[in-house]
Amino acid sequence: MVAAILLFVIAGLAEIGGGYLVWLWLRESRPLWYGLVGSLILISYGIIPTLQKFPSFGRVYAAYGGVFIVLAVLWGWLVDKKTPDVYDWVGAAICVIGVSVILWAPRH
Repeated sequence: MVAAILLFVIAGLAEIGGGYLVWLWLRESRPLWYGLVGSLILISYGIIPTLQKFPSFGRVYAAYGGVFIVLAVLWGWLVDKKTPDVYDWVGAAICVIGVSVILWAPRH
């Protein structure tokens, strides 16, 4: 379970970090290398989820979506300095519950 969570976090940071660099390049006129590095990081994001041991692509990506939401709230708070409100935290908690159900519910 720890390995799965770690891979989700690494994938999320790659997606958010790579997307952020591309955002800075295109929206805030940063140098081209921001976009190039961001694009390479986004390619790595596409590879990282394949390292998960879960057999179902759909479940892995559904669960990753919930983790991504939590990481995006944290990124906004820590990097963009936008303090999350109670609704952000409640929504993130609901996503964590959803991820847990998708990945670890007993199936027959």
